Amino acid sequence: MLLGALTTHLTTYIMERSRNKYAMLTRWDDRKIDAYEGYVDRLRAGVFLAVQLYEHKEGIRESGKPEPELLEELREAARLRGRAFERVMMLGGDAVVEAGHQLNAAALAIDWQADGRTVGTLEEWRTRHRTAFREINEFHEAVRVDLGVQGSLRGDQHPQRDLLLPPPRREGNNAGN
Repeated sequence: MLLGALTTHLTTYIMERSRNKYAMLTRWDDRKIDAYEGYVDRLRAGVFLAVQLYEHKEGIRESGKPEPELLEELREAARLRGRAFERVMMLGGDAVVEAGHQLNAAALAIDWQADGRTVGTLEEWRTRHRTAFREINEFHEAVRVDLGVQGSLRGDQHPQRDLLLPPPRREGNNAGN
């Protein structure tokens, strides 16, 4: 009788411990997903603000906002991106954090050309964007591995993609401006 009670108690303890461990892993995975998604969302928002500022400064497309306001929005976006990355650093695995550092560097290169801290041509601007979006894909890949998601964003099923760009403008053609 005592042996049966001990066996039942031990079995219940092991099952409960296993259930709690699984619940904790699931809870942390949910938080990781939120952190990863929030970081990429903040990063993309910053890139779009950098594009708006760059196009305004270069006379490509007018913004309805003055340049100082655009600069302030870009700075705030960079601050929020940094905060979002702090969550990634607290929750992510080594590969995710390293991919995030690479992605941050690519985003900063875009910010710096947009706000004038670095000078570059339109082609260099586009190269910076290609680099950033390649780093986003690397970040996604690291996240998928960290979360145990099957499959890959690389290979034959997912060919290399380039920036989606409008056709070059022709002199005298104001359509689309």
